[in-house]
Amino acid sequence: MMNRMNRSTLLALVLPVLALSSVGSVACGPDATSAPKTPATAPAPAGSAPAPEAQKSDPAVNVSSDIRELCKIEVSKATPKFDFDSSDLSSAEREVLDQVAKCLTTGPLKGRSIQLVGRADPRGEQEYNMTLGHQRAGSVKIYLTKLGVAETQVNETSRGELDASGTDADGWRRDRRVDVNLLPQK
Repeated sequence: MMNRMNRSTLLALVLPVLALSSVGSVACGPDATSAPKTPATAPAPAGSAPAPEAQKSDPAVNVSSDIRELCKIEVSKATPKFDFDSSDLSSAEREVLDQVAKCLTTGPLKGRSIQLVGRADPRGEQEYNMTLGHQRAGSVKIYLTKLGVAETQVNETSRGELDASGTDADGWRRDRRVDVNLLPQK
């Protein structure tokens, strides 16, 4: 019980710092890069290696089929992913988000709201993965608002590792994403 309370207290102190560090790296601009951060609670698994350069263009933004159809957005069929322990958007994600933003600001979904669901693979502690999911969704929200989407149109949440299904490198890559879903009209 005491260990649980200490972790909760530590999490309450660390979350604002993690959120600020994520916002800072995204706010620097689309080409900002930073070395992956290794969390104290989730060491990198043995034998893990960075993804090959060919996989870096795979979008980590999973746009729902209704948004893709209504906005005529073409998304690569490649495996969606964020790099391990990262919330940085690649050029492929930014290209997809550019289309989503245009559709939400001047296109068929003008004024409609979306929900961003940040996700993580099952490695690491549950609290850390929930935070990482929030950081990923936050990165997407910041990018969309810079493109003119109103903050009130974008809800964000995290599922962390709760729905993760991967059991190997390819599966974990699919788990590391942000789902973009259209919310019902009010």
